Amino acid sequence: MSKKLSKVSSFFAKDGPLSSKVDGYKPRDAQIEMACAIESTLKDKSQLVIEAGTGIGKTFAYLVPALMHENPQSITKIIISTGTKALQEQLYHRDLPNVLSALKVGKKTALLKGRANYLCPMRLNQHISHVPTDDPDVLHQLAMVAKFASDTQSGDMADCIGIEEGAKVLPYVTSTSDNCLGQTCPDYEDCYIKKARMKAMEADVIVVNHHLFFADMSVKDSGFAELMPQADGYIFDEAHQLSEIASNYFGQSVSTRALLALIKDLRLIYRSELFDMIQLGKAIDKLESSLKDFRLEFPIGSGRGDWCQILKHSGVKFAAERIINDITFLYQVIKLALERSTKIEHCFERCIAFKALLELMFDTSDKGLSYWFETTRMHVSINITPLDVAEKFNALMNKLDSSWVFTSATLSVDESLSHFNASLGLQPKQSLIVQSPFDYQKQALLCLPRYLPEVNSQDMAHALVKVSKHLIEAAKGRCFILFTSYRMMELVAQGIASSVPYPILVQGQTSKRILLEKFVHHGNSVLLGTASFWEGVDVRGSTLSCVIIDKLPFIAPDDPLLQAKMKACKQVGQDPFAKIQLPQAVITLKQGVGRLIRDHTDKGVLVICDNRLVTKHYGETFLASLPKMTRTRDLNKAAEFLAQIPN
Repeated sequence: MSKKLSKVSSFFAKDGPLSSKVDGYKPRDAQIEMACAIESTLKDKSQLVIEAGTGIGKTFAYLVPALMHENPQSITKIIISTGTKALQEQLYHRDLPNVLSALKVGKKTALLKGRANYLCPMRLNQHISHVPTDDPDVLHQLAMVAKFASDTQSGDMADCIGIEEGAKVLPYVTSTSDNCLGQTCPDYEDCYIKKARMKAMEADVIVVNHHLFFADMSVKDSGFAELMPQADGYIFDEAHQLSEIASNYFGQSVSTRALLALIKDLRLIYRSELFDMIQLGKAIDKLESSLKDFRLEFPIGSGRGDWCQILKHSGVKFAAERIINDITFLYQVIKLALERSTKIEHCFERCIAFKALLELMFDTSDKGLSYWFETTRMHVSINITPLDVAEKFNALMNKLDSSWVFTSATLSVDESLSHFNASLGLQPKQSLIVQSPFDYQKQALLCLPRYLPEVNSQDMAHALVKVSKHLIEAAKGRCFILFTSYRMMELVAQGIASSVPYPILVQGQTSKRILLEKFVHHGNSVLLGTASFWEGVDVRGSTLSCVIIDKLPFIAPDDPLLQAKMKACKQVGQDPFAKIQLPQAVITLKQGVGRLIRDHTDKGVLVICDNRLVTKHYGETFLASLPKMTRTRDLNKAAEFLAQIPN
């Protein structure tokens, strides 16, 4: 072992630097193996894929080699990308300072988020001068942001007390790549995005998230407004999310929400500077009317569908063509105003870009792309997504000539990493599956209940309520119930609400962060959630003793992107179920299962209410991919196990 590798190992020794920072610290061979593999990869400029089971301490295992990395032949800059902003915050504000303190190295670090997370002084001032709405919530929040603006150094909206993620005011006080004026902005010198990027340019280790990474790579292709500097090495935590996120950023999208944002900005300029241009006001109103009428052509509520199919409907086609005609008219009117306002020039460029995107949506001939739409209550987006991102991602890696590390607790399917590697076009020099140090045989029990109806039966909600009540009583609350659909979550929530003597917390009641805080604070709560609670949730100790999963998390078969991928898979003679549906469902299930045991002292019961685990041949693939727990089909045994877990 080289001198450099021995330095990494010594950090994790029994009496090493880490022992002084972690109470009850014990060296873990798996953690040391992972850290040394990452250090070697950073040195060799190669690729490493490593599945690190829960409890290995993968965060420290990649932070240590990242902070110790030196490359005298090139830049020494490492970018670490996480799955969510919450994990990004935790990594930067908690884990990174601990390791820096233990290592005693003078490395500079930076936290970098997407532009929508930073206060935009220009837009704040603009909307305080011309209040955009009479909504009392927005007015109150504007005042809060104005106070925050006078105190903040970073401009990070996460630090603005009282402004939650998704607050109504955020679109008015932050910028997007569409409406950012860049160096022509009158407040450019005070721009928090510019300041964050300058700090990142000087840093040795930069913490980003996957969405920012891909958004930044897509703007680098256009040579405009990138945020991240180039790095010597890239480390992706929660790497199982990369393929899906990459698909979105390698594709194209246009939405009524983005077009209405353009209209808001234009209307502000019209009312403040160009109020005598009556034609501009009419063009703005005309496009706004077209966008609202376009939404009426689609089904009520939220959903996804095949754009190629719905485009055959004369009403949708006519409404889309009307939008193109109206944005063309708006473009012609704005052109006449360019000499009268410097602010309108950027809106003119956005208008041209939207017109080109909308016209692109009518060419649906490329077989390598999926064309689909998505609706919310108020808006529609039309999307073009590549069916396979492996070639594009591989080209990106080759272009950057850096080291690449991919890690997560859930990358393998049936103890193989081939599905993950193929999804991103990876050719790793080394692939590792490092098992969790937890003793799942003693710490956990897996229950696959008998006598349940088929998952799509009308009786399933009633059966889930019955199972949940039994286990909630045995666990004295302390349960997560994870669902694959909002509808089933709401039915079960209604079914248990009046008969369970413990606090019931349901996704949607308030923010995810507040729900989790309440769950931990009460100590005996029952939390019901869908996709966002299947991962990135860390509740340790007896507060969470039981995880109930309603069914295997296969993507809905009517999802247009899935249908397009399956069709393409069939055309090359492969089995779409084995190649696409099954691996994705296995990885998602592993994420949900991972909520249960988070520490050496944790104990708990996992209940999966899906008969297919024992009646279908693919059930064995799921079971082989899960931690090796003791199994039972008897709910009473699960209840007995729960009753023995102390509060």
